[in-house]
Amino acid sequence: MSHSLEPTSCNEKVGSHDASQVTLGVKEQGVLSPSAETLRQSDEDMDVSDGDTTQPERDVEATLSRVSTGPVYSAFSKGMKKWIITMVTISSFVSPMTANIYFPALNPIAADLGVSINLINLTLTTYMILQGIAPTLFGDFGDVAGRRPAFIAAFTIYFFANLGLALQTNYAALLVLRMMQSGGSSGTLALGYAVVADLAVSAERGKYMGIVGAGINVGPAISPVLGGILSQYLGWRAIFWFCLIFTAVWLVPYVLLVPETCRNVVGNGSVPPQRWNQTVVDYFRFRHHPQANDVLRPKRKLKFPNPLRALKVIFEKDIAMVLFYNTMLYLLFILVTATLSTQFRDIYDLTDLQIGLCYLPYGIGCFCAAIMQGYILDWNYRRIAKQIGFTINYRKGDDLSKYPIEKARLQPVFPLAAVGVMATIGYGWVLQARTSLAGPLVLLFVIGLCVTGSFSILSTLVVDLYPEAPATAVAANNLCRCLFGAGATALIETMLKAMGRGWCYTFLGLVVVLFSPILWASITFGPKFREQRRVKKAARDAERAEKKARKAEALQTPEMSDQA
Repeated sequence: MSHSLEPTSCNEKVGSHDASQVTLGVKEQGVLSPSAETLRQSDEDMDVSDGDTTQPERDVEATLSRVSTGPVYSAFSKGMKKWIITMVTISSFVSPMTANIYFPALNPIAADLGVSINLINLTLTTYMILQGIAPTLFGDFGDVAGRRPAFIAAFTIYFFANLGLALQTNYAALLVLRMMQSGGSSGTLALGYAVVADLAVSAERGKYMGIVGAGINVGPAISPVLGGILSQYLGWRAIFWFCLIFTAVWLVPYVLLVPETCRNVVGNGSVPPQRWNQTVVDYFRFRHHPQANDVLRPKRKLKFPNPLRALKVIFEKDIAMVLFYNTMLYLLFILVTATLSTQFRDIYDLTDLQIGLCYLPYGIGCFCAAIMQGYILDWNYRRIAKQIGFTINYRKGDDLSKYPIEKARLQPVFPLAAVGVMATIGYGWVLQARTSLAGPLVLLFVIGLCVTGSFSILSTLVVDLYPEAPATAVAANNLCRCLFGAGATALIETMLKAMGRGWCYTFLGLVVVLFSPILWASITFGPKFREQRRVKKAARDAERAEKKARKAEALQTPEMSDQA
């Protein structure tokens, strides 16, 4: 049955433009005007409310960029998206909180267990090793089985690790359980960004990445203060009891009310997940769905997580450049936080609580960077799209093979990284001069704002470059950063003693400067490498489809002969 669209209906949807004006304006820009049927089907996707003729005229191209037939990118309602992102943001707080809440307690833990600071620093190194490895397992598991089972498994491990840490009494147990704690908490890092990729198109992804990134970066702001308070007034074991309680409070509503989002499992959210992976809401939502019964669902084999898939991502040329530079920036981030406790105690003779408070400027900078980067990235995405005449599709998502995503994401990194490097070098010389406490605190804010903002933007680009398995891509990112960071934290105290504070941080900043041309190379050669990878993947997929077709044909042939 055909549908017609009266001019008055078009007026209702496009402000003061009538139908003929819309068509003419679009033809002048060389864009095919949508059919009446297309406009009618997209009524619900327009931002202009029905009957609203008082709104100012909107840009025709921007309005029609939202017009698209076919299924939406995500079938979840706006309210459900906000709920999912809220829970994921809270979960993303756990891993950095776990790492940073521990810093103010390094000295009392060393004194209580009768070991040196160097041995306690070894627990930081092993923590980071697992922080790099665990996401490769949980990321791959989340891309295959779904985000929910991966989240639940990670937080269950984390829960019992905290229980053991709160009860242990020797250094060996501390070392092993901190690794177990890292494995559980850091597994959520890859999953959080993957959920954003499940729900948001590229044009709006920066905003959502910023929200989740804010959760990640709130850790450096709040957790050291919590760690200082708990360690000074309740003892360092209270830190692990707090982490245990926090996990339990988050896990219960997540299991009951947060739905599966993995596109390999539920598509855009309109396909019911397996019964064992359904929430209470899912049960009522899908109880009459044709595939609600697991017997009717196509069987999918669950395989043991393969960390080698993350290694495969690392060796993709376009992604490798981004990962390497991101790792260099991460070294500045982690080495400043890892040494702040011991350096400030030595220079300013601060208590555990005072040291925790010194992390606040750094964490506030990180939080501001996460929020700011989301809006900057989305604005720059729209700006470049307008420059090249690219039509943004907010309904179905954009074909990035025709869009310079590297340029859109990396342009803001240049000024941020430059200021961050200068602040890091200045931080080292301020500590060397033993100035008043205000000097390093101001520079810590700038480092948190610029260095963290830079590598958060690069993390967003990694997800954009590998949309078919975003959790695996983020896991590859974490693997590179954390393994390099683990080696650097093991050496940093020796470097500080041998080089001095000023020259040590100057050296770290100049390393980032040395490799900065990678950003230019990624913008220049990245699209070419990305297209080569896309063509190879398309050829592999076609070959696999052909093999499956041959196999199915071979199976049908004996059946036909038997019937004859």
